[in-house]
Amino acid sequence: MPPNRGLAETSDDPIPRPTDEPERIKVLPEGRHFTARGVAVGLLIGLVICFSNMYFGLQTGWISMMTMPASLMGFGIFKLLARHLAFPFSPVENVLVQSVAGGMAIVPLGCGFVGVIPAMEDLLKPSEQGPLHLSMWKLIIWSLGLCYFGVIFAVPLRRQVIIREQLKFPSGFSTAVLIGVLHGKGHTEASGTLDPSKAATFGSLALENRPLVEAQGADDEDVLVDPVGGPHRIKEEQKYNWKRNIRLLLITFGISGAYTICTYFLPILRNLPIFGTVAADTWLWTLNPSLAYVGQGIIMGPETTIHMLLGAILGWAVLSPLAKNRGWALGPIDDWETGSKGWIVWTSLAIMLADAVISLSFIAFGAAVQYTPALVMVANQQYDRSGLKDLFGRRSSGYTAIETEDVDSRPTTGNRDSTSTAGDVDLLPDPAFEPRHDRALKAWDHDDAPPEQLVGGKIVSIGLVGSILFCVASIYITFGDLVPLYATFIAVLMALILSIMGVRALGETDLNPVSGISKLAQLFFALIIPQSHKSSVLINLVAGAVSEAGAMQAGDLMQDLKTGHLLGAAPNAQFWGQVIGATVGAVVSAFIYRLYTSVYEVPGDLFQVPTAFVWIFTARLVTGEGLPRMAREFAIGAAALFAIFTVLRTRGAGRAAWHPYVPGGIAVAVGMYNVPSFTLARTVGGLANWYWRVHLGREDTPLIVLASGFILGEGFLSIVNLILQSLRFKLPISLRMTTYQYTPLSREEFEIRLLNLQPGEFFDPIRVTLKNTFIPLGPASVLTPYDREVEDEDEWEDEDEEPPIYPSYEALSKTSRD
Repeated sequence: MPPNRGLAETSDDPIPRPTDEPERIKVLPEGRHFTARGVAVGLLIGLVICFSNMYFGLQTGWISMMTMPASLMGFGIFKLLARHLAFPFSPVENVLVQSVAGGMAIVPLGCGFVGVIPAMEDLLKPSEQGPLHLSMWKLIIWSLGLCYFGVIFAVPLRRQVIIREQLKFPSGFSTAVLIGVLHGKGHTEASGTLDPSKAATFGSLALENRPLVEAQGADDEDVLVDPVGGPHRIKEEQKYNWKRNIRLLLITFGISGAYTICTYFLPILRNLPIFGTVAADTWLWTLNPSLAYVGQGIIMGPETTIHMLLGAILGWAVLSPLAKNRGWALGPIDDWETGSKGWIVWTSLAIMLADAVISLSFIAFGAAVQYTPALVMVANQQYDRSGLKDLFGRRSSGYTAIETEDVDSRPTTGNRDSTSTAGDVDLLPDPAFEPRHDRALKAWDHDDAPPEQLVGGKIVSIGLVGSILFCVASIYITFGDLVPLYATFIAVLMALILSIMGVRALGETDLNPVSGISKLAQLFFALIIPQSHKSSVLINLVAGAVSEAGAMQAGDLMQDLKTGHLLGAAPNAQFWGQVIGATVGAVVSAFIYRLYTSVYEVPGDLFQVPTAFVWIFTARLVTGEGLPRMAREFAIGAAALFAIFTVLRTRGAGRAAWHPYVPGGIAVAVGMYNVPSFTLARTVGGLANWYWRVHLGREDTPLIVLASGFILGEGFLSIVNLILQSLRFKLPISLRMTTYQYTPLSREEFEIRLLNLQPGEFFDPIRVTLKNTFIPLGPASVLTPYDREVEDEDEWEDEDEEPPIYPSYEALSKTSRD
């Protein structure tokens, strides 16, 4: 079924009305639901967000859905082009733009480019069938295989979680409010939110949320009137608001982008030793004053960022020095294999697993308790009425919800007629117009979209089976016999089950626990794949990636469907928009990933890919590899403690004043496995969020726009740094500033510094010290040949002078010992 491209034009003849009908009839909704221009703009915005998410994902494993900024940018682009448009830009088209952009935005995480793929390519050992190097076409096949089945599976879930249960989906609700305000469909209350009772039914924000007076004008058109200033004042205020937000977005985008380019020439800006050189050199306590990470903290909020800071303190100020001083991690601090950086990851993994198991168990158990009695009752009624024939027979009305008493108790906007003729329109009379018993005679539920705007059952059935088979085939093409077909089938089926939990968690808490879901999948596959299998670690990684992809795609589409439901957008248009965005995003993300990894060292100083280490450590743990010394004891203790915390947070969510003060497991774990420099910047943003919202009492929208500009500016303009890095561009020596560069030394630089040591002065601690030493860069007059970065003989400036021959590390070690 092709996407709905909008309602047909109304005829000039007046629509007949019953005598007892109220005078005013609303048409729902206006505008075209699916347009080529909307898809094009959505892809353009999605490209910017995709670059940004790949950049930050490789750095810290964090990405942003960016639904509200995508909606705002789409609105701004069409407003600037308003004079050249053939037909007006409507709220439902704005929803399409946001859906397409969102489909692209999540691919870097959903298809594993910021975690699983780096783990396979850079961290797998030869004994684990690695490291693998996936060609470009295999990366594309892999990402395409993972990006569809979650989207299709979300369609039948929509009826349950949005129509029947009316889960909140806070981000989807907020995005709908923003789009409604931008298009003049209403305004937020003093608290910055809308009445949830008006958000239950299809198109409720498009029609009901109008706190302005509606008056009848010429030709029976509704005119919005401000009781104080009239209609002109409303238009001026709306125009001022969207222009102000677009201006703020562009300014913050430019400032953050300029800062990003400066960091290429002044790398010290990424790691400021605000706690002193000893804390920076020895324990990696620095600050990355990136505006983008401040923006991330603003979006996360004070609760999450404070919990992350707690994790950083626990990991890097307590456990890391303890492991180093007790001899449990003898290597350099920032070494993932032998240093305390890798040692504390095991504790963070235990916290994540405990949080995932407890929270998802609560969701599954709660759903079972709530709906099992109703399902049993309906099954008994069907059996008593017609036996087994109707119990398992085919229903004629698609996604029909189970009729229980709570259905009739929901708030509705009244009944709408669904007509099949192309020239008719869907009307929304007053709730008092039609008798209540008429609802049972309708072919479709009035809380939902008209049938012609829904995704057909045949498309869902064929699409789901086809996407599962395509996923299995793509994994086989990518890895061959290393990953058995039965393992892939099991992984996809498990992903569908876990995605239900992820969608419910997202609807209730606004958090999609994809990291916990992937870890549960890894645990499950450790039970069914024998440890003796040559590819047990690789299979474990693939299984977790498939589960994460399904939960991520289903959750993203469900947020978009919630937004569209409130604004009256056609679900089938959003579905096809998401499919298009995911397809383009899968191809583009593969190119972006290979572009970054071909220019930068991964893992390296800029892209540490901490989530790749989390993935590989989890796979090795559950497949039987031993833990470092004393890591097991601390991991078990942390898991037990945070299991209690998770139970408390789950029980007190939304109703207990002490809930924010109980540490969240995922946030604490993220603060532990990321270096403190990122967490400190996010904490600054979280505190700024608290000051703006709580202390000043301002609305959220400008703050979200500010944060989005910071994030998108650094993420997108990192392309400039990538180009400079690929060209190995450097400032002329005469323009370089005398500064200190805090970066880990390469092997060549390390050997150069050793030339200044006297015989007998070399011993192991110097190796650690020199790797984290401040390197003075002075003007040309004081530079020596050893201050230059010499990578090969072709770069030596003086052709008559041969480059120095550096003794090897092994030779120096032997000389110093002798």
